[in-house]
Amino acid sequence: MSAAAAGTWRLGDLEVNRIGYGAMRLTGNGMLGNSDGAPIDRNAAVALLHSAFEQGVDHIDTAAFYFSPLRSANELINRALSTWPGDVTVVTKVGPARDASGEWIAGVRPDQLRGQVEENARQLGRDHLDVVNLRAGGLGTDSVAEHFGALAELREAGLIRHLGLSAVRPEHVAEARTIAPVVCVQNAYGLDWRRADETGLVDLCAELGIAFVPFFAVSGRRREAAAERERDARVRSVARAHAATPAQVRIAWTLHRGPHVLAIPGTANPAHLTENIAAGRLRLTAEELSLLDGPALQPRPLTR
Repeated sequence: MSAAAAGTWRLGDLEVNRIGYGAMRLTGNGMLGNSDGAPIDRNAAVALLHSAFEQGVDHIDTAAFYFSPLRSANELINRALSTWPGDVTVVTKVGPARDASGEWIAGVRPDQLRGQVEENARQLGRDHLDVVNLRAGGLGTDSVAEHFGALAELREAGLIRHLGLSAVRPEHVAEARTIAPVVCVQNAYGLDWRRADETGLVDLCAELGIAFVPFFAVSGRRREAAAERERDARVRSVARAHAATPAQVRIAWTLHRGPHVLAIPGTANPAHLTENIAAGRLRLTAEELSLLDGPALQPRPLTR
């Protein structure tokens, strides 16, 4: 069982397996500080990350603003990578920021991005960052040109290897590409949230050779909410046919959109981690894809 089963894609000159890992849930509260649970044990977190790497995950998504009162995703990743001999591509994001108490800081200026880049590098224990995504939400402006230009200067200075975008529209991609190459686009996308299909963003990325990296591909409109039992009868039906989990079906549906689509499902559960990685082997039939692409079936009552 390996993340390589889903194939590979290139982020610039960095080749990665299409199944990666999203670190948002690693701290126990995502990025909104909405968990009252106990913080994840550091040793357990490092073991989880090592397990992901052992299963072929070589692409991990994180951010300095992924932290809870007692845990930082970047710190945990730093610990895991310091004792891991293999190569792992780390993708982080800047734009939005949280202060030390966890409150969000709005309207980050272009000249403040260097500090965010340096903070991510410091937390991760690296002298440069593999990929940095500019997250458009929270910039306080509809244009990404000035902020992306500031990151392009840091790329020229050697602090960043490659640049990407997050939470953007097609026109933002076009705007950014006039400034510097874009290797990936990260947007909310999944079976229940297909705005990136409506805007043509998924297909645009395919045409341009840019990786499209959905977040909330499993949780959909529930976003950071706690996992719940699958309510979509279509997903449950396809899952039964493959002896798979509904989450695996949702990941497989996302990956079918094209070889340029990567998956970064996140979890703090070792069993779910293995299931998510195994979804890369799941091949849905044309009939199943047609069913999932069609109107949702009426949900049936859930039984225990």
